[in-house]
Amino acid sequence: MSDFHGVMPYLVSPIDPDGRVKDTVLARLVVDLIDAGVHGVVPLGSTGEFAYLSREQKERIVAVTIEAAARRVPVIAGVAATTNDDAVTQAKRYRDMGAQGILAVLEAYFPLTDRGVESYFTAVAGATDLPVVIYTNPSFQRADLSLPVIERLSRVSTIGYIKDASTNTGRLLSILERTEGRMKVFAASAHIPACVMLIGGVGWMAGPACLIPSESVKLYELCRAGQWGKAMRLQRPLWAINQIFAKYNLASCIKGGLELQGYDVGLPLAPQEPLSNDGRAEVAEVVKRAKEAMGMVND
Repeated sequence: MSDFHGVMPYLVSPIDPDGRVKDTVLARLVVDLIDAGVHGVVPLGSTGEFAYLSREQKERIVAVTIEAAARRVPVIAGVAATTNDDAVTQAKRYRDMGAQGILAVLEAYFPLTDRGVESYFTAVAGATDLPVVIYTNPSFQRADLSLPVIERLSRVSTIGYIKDASTNTGRLLSILERTEGRMKVFAASAHIPACVMLIGGVGWMAGPACLIPSESVKLYELCRAGQWGKAMRLQRPLWAINQIFAKYNLASCIKGGLELQGYDVGLPLAPQEPLSNDGRAEVAEVVKRAKEAMGMVND
């Protein structure tokens, strides 16, 4: 199985007013993130507005990302569906397109039992031989992954990772303990990355890294080196990015921040609202502070 680790930004999905993917903008973002040192890129995560995109838009976003990444880092494509069959179709399609991994997200309208949740992720894992990252986000999903289900899924050969976006860091420790090394944990923007690294996490997947890739990579490197004092000096201002991310709509926040950095990523898809002027000012300020902190830890 591939060794996924480090900083893996959830990419935004740049869409023009006519519904076309902004290929050039997305490709530039991918290349710039890789040049900044990220360890992978994830199209069609939450920040990528997967719930608002058509099948054609999703496939184009994955295709552009794979081409731009040029195998310099792995591309882990998001698969999200309400049915097992649809999820399996997506996973196979992205494998054939050249993705190196799958991020499995469960969408649900009706409530599901643990058995139903488990069957969904097992179906995605069995669709290809690609390594699978399972994703749980209780704030947005109607059906969450329970600890017993996570433990059983950790015994599926292609499922080696989990991104947990709950707000309970203790749950991450429970996952690590119960899966006994079979499943590696990625932090989400709901967690303090340095804390997750301290308890055994292997990195984080989140939208804010699109705005501060170099700073996120530096934090990861400091944690891996055990330089916890320096890591926390950088982590404190970086946490403000996570707080802004939680305060505003996910895609609006990151798209608005990227627009300030010169990326013409466009607006979040309606009925989501764009980042307000006050929000843009807040994002600009916290990004500035993060860059200042980066300079201090490098001195």
